[in-house]
Amino acid sequence: MRYAMIMAGGSGTRLWPMSRKAQPKQLLPFIDGKSLLQIAGARLEGIVPAERRLVCASDSYQEQVMRAVPSLTNENWLGEPMGRDTLNAVGFAAAVLAKRDPNAVFIVVTSDHLIEPQEEFARRVDAGFQLAEKDPTRFVTFGITPTFAATGYGYVERGEPIPGFDQCFAAKRFVEKPAKEIAQMYLEAKTFSWNSGMFVFHAAKCLEAISWYKPESFVGLEKIANAWGTAQQKQVVDAVYPTLPKISLDYALMEPASKDARRSIAVVPMAVQWKDVGSWPSWAETLSTDSAGNRANCETAHLDCKNISVASDDAHHTVSVIGLENVIVVRTKDATLVCRADMAERVKEIATTVPPKLQ
Repeated sequence: MRYAMIMAGGSGTRLWPMSRKAQPKQLLPFIDGKSLLQIAGARLEGIVPAERRLVCASDSYQEQVMRAVPSLTNENWLGEPMGRDTLNAVGFAAAVLAKRDPNAVFIVVTSDHLIEPQEEFARRVDAGFQLAEKDPTRFVTFGITPTFAATGYGYVERGEPIPGFDQCFAAKRFVEKPAKEIAQMYLEAKTFSWNSGMFVFHAAKCLEAISWYKPESFVGLEKIANAWGTAQQKQVVDAVYPTLPKISLDYALMEPASKDARRSIAVVPMAVQWKDVGSWPSWAETLSTDSAGNRANCETAHLDCKNISVASDDAHHTVSVIGLENVIVVRTKDATLVCRADMAERVKEIATTVPPKLQ
């Protein structure tokens, strides 16, 4: 049976001061009044029914997540006592689903992305499910067609076509965050895709692979699975999960699996518009611009400005800017950020230096 797991962890410090520990980016209603988590859930409509969608996030956000996703049940809530990176989030889902349904196949999606058109997304996800259902030992990743030589994304190289599946390929190799000149070569080669961070796994086979490549995680996940659905569930999760080694899915599972004859990896290219909303410049791309390239989600008054991006938690608060170019302004009720657009990656640094009440 088909399931989905939405990863909604992360602190979103590059979107400070709007994203805070008390309300991280995936819960902010700043995309046309909806949160990234809500958008991720809506994207699964018609693909996986609501009763088979799980959400993995910090246990401290359960109340907020439940409000944002009213269809989410306690049985489908995977509360992390503390973040242990993506391998363990995926392993958590695999452990719970394998116990619930020995034939469970699940897609991993994140709450960071905007993807259009929906029809193409759904079509390619269906192909991904079919690949894993046909061969449970096969891991599936989804590749996004690169539009520029990005150095902050991982890449996957397409190998030979998989017979019987339209535009699906064996994955030849994975490369994490290449240097600029290498990324340019990948862009020109036309055989590389951005690694989207979305995957399809057969739950039991995913757990089996974790037992091979990261047995320390498997031992803990097995304990959690054994306790799941019992009176000891939360006690065991709270005690065991923080002890799992913190490591990413790509490093701990996908890379070793790509070199292991016991596993095959398929890449399903997606011809979609894909935005990773992880910084203020990427958020600004979700807004329309005026003739000078200025963007805002609130009332503004500009004089002699170009490429100004303004965000506010109050749509009726007016922000005025004079004589500036390529600047980001973010206003909240208790903190304001002003920075050059090309320095936006450093927002996460400033977020750690402000008083704790503003973090």
